[in-house]
Amino acid sequence: MTRLSPATARAAVGTVSTVPEVTALFWIVKVLTTGTGETTSDFLVTHVDPVAGVGLGFVGFVVAMVLQFRARRYVPAVYWFAVVMVSVFGTMCADVLHVVIGVPYVASAVGFAVVLAAVFLVWRRTEGTLAIHSITTRRREVFYWLTVLSTFALGTAVGDLTATSLHLGYLASGLLFAVVMAIPAALHRGRMLGPIAAFWFAYVVTRPLGASFADWMGVSHARGGLAWGTGPVSLALLAVIVVLVAVLARRERSVPGPSAVE
Repeated sequence: MTRLSPATARAAVGTVSTVPEVTALFWIVKVLTTGTGETTSDFLVTHVDPVAGVGLGFVGFVVAMVLQFRARRYVPAVYWFAVVMVSVFGTMCADVLHVVIGVPYVASAVGFAVVLAAVFLVWRRTEGTLAIHSITTRRREVFYWLTVLSTFALGTAVGDLTATSLHLGYLASGLLFAVVMAIPAALHRGRMLGPIAAFWFAYVVTRPLGASFADWMGVSHARGGLAWGTGPVSLALLAVIVVLVAVLARRERSVPGPSAVE
């Protein structure tokens, strides 16, 4: 959770990383991408043929991954486009299990948690670390994006579980996850949780946090929302993301030489 400067990160890992340093702005953009992914996925499968919508999400995901893996360093626009598309496709993966196949949210949440734990286990045994400032090889980047996709799918299932299956509603779920989001930060500050565990704990929670509030803004009054519509909410969140990523890109350009970031 500790912020490292690009220079410090370069000294630590000795090469260039393809993921950003962890700052307050990182967390803000991350939460916004989770909301965008949730409402964009819902918009596509309700305003387009569901099969075509999932197909578009998959194509966008593949394109984003190709661009990201072709990058030799962290490029804000490319990286955050990848995160948005992982958010959209990860949401679709969780929703298909429930809506199409009929898997209960509690079962899909447990299943995705097992998948995430397996990815962490193999990553840790293979590379010896789960620290994201060490994403300096293609193999580590594969583990990283498998983890990110798993966290989005897990977060989607957990958010829907609390909002619908447990009948908390979207606003209450969002407030619940806002409180949960503070737990890893508090444990880390109290030296009861290491920085890597605290980071991934918080990273998982950002998904249901952002998705719950986005759903609350987008769904109808009958479902406990503000009825702004999934399309307008998606566009508004995306516009804010574009502005903030432009700020991140400007900061990146201000760093002399090739940047390695955490």
